Amino acid sequence: MLARRLFTAAVIVAALGAGALTAATPPEGQSRDGQNRRVRIHNQTGAALLKLQAADVRTGEYGRDLLGGTPVAAGASAPVTIDAGGGACLYDLRAELAGGQVLVRENVNACRIADYYLTR
Repeated sequence: MLARRLFTAAVIVAALGAGALTAATPPEGQSRDGQNRRVRIHNQTGAALLKLQAADVRTGEYGRDLLGGTPVAAGASAPVTIDAGGGACLYDLRAELAGGQVLVRENVNACRIADYYLTR
């Protein structure tokens, strides 16, 4: 009976330990410096926001669509994570609007803001 309890306790401790490691490890492709790069994008352009990309200012290379292919209506907002995985905080944002207009905003500090208001 004692051996069974010890085994059960060991399994529980191992499971909790593995869960703690999983929770502390950021998803693949994200920086591991503990900075919060989650930003709510508020679309105040008057047009649907079709695509949003970010480029680390050090490389200038725009990544995938941060909206995941889901447009953000005019006046609406959406949460995104602006993180290319290299530990950067400064990003250039490239927004594509319905009607073909492209807006570029430079040097947005994703580590210091919780909300970003996109305007024309």
